Amino acid sequence: MGLTLCRWLSRDCHRRNRYPYGQSSSPFTPFAVTPASRLAVLLDTPPAPPADPRSSWSPAHHSPNFTLSRDGTVAERAPAEQSTDGVRGAEGERAGLHVWEVRWDPAERGSHAAVGVSTHRCPRQASGYTALVGGDIPQEGGMARRGGVRTTPLLPVPARVLMVLDGDAGTLGFVVDGCFLGVAVRDLPRGACLFPAVSSVWGGCRITLRYLNGAPREPPSLTSLCRLSIRQSMGKDRETQTDRLPLPPGLRRLLWNAAC
Repeated sequence: MGLTLCRWLSRDCHRRNRYPYGQSSSPFTPFAVTPASRLAVLLDTPPAPPADPRSSWSPAHHSPNFTLSRDGTVAERAPAEQSTDGVRGAEGERAGLHVWEVRWDPAERGSHAAVGVSTHRCPRQASGYTALVGGDIPQEGGMARRGGVRTTPLLPVPARVLMVLDGDAGTLGFVVDGCFLGVAVRDLPRGACLFPAVSSVWGGCRITLRYLNGAPREPPSLTSLCRLSIRQSMGKDRETQTDRLPLPPGLRRLLWNAAC
């Protein structure tokens, strides 16, 4: 149930809609799809505090070859031959829309780097080199892992990837380089607690997890939709333009950095 980071995406993808926050210079723009309003609002909302417990890797559910930083946000894999090692988040989600950030240096991924979500049954270690993420779900009924398309030209996945879990719809998607790439996995088990998870074969790699935001199943408020529309209309320079608007200070603060 995830993305195999050592694979690549082709420029020939059939999805052509631009993501409203995507940069025109990004090579991923041709892949972008327009996110639903609930996700668009969530991605434009200030992130949760770094100390949110959902930003931590689990101290109990990881391979012996992984060690965690003191605050639990960084997992580091020790060098180990012929072994694939995994780690999952400390807390999972059963419902709602949730976004996690995973930071993983492309130079530290090796041949079988994978990121996605797992249940509590996901294996933590395997002999040889494989992708552990998704090993707890039979690859049938639309739940098989989905990687890239091996055609040319090829695009590398950058260090920062956002995972978008919709527990209500049972889907998993990814945001790469500011572009929402649409649904990557469907038919995730409804009602099951799903955790962010990674697996690696690269000795010395460091993988950072951060929970960014979450939202219930209910549609976003009218206030948040108006805020999003205004900020999109202002474009990239909205940070410098907000103070120039003929608005009360409270509304300017709302447009700048307030959650709705």
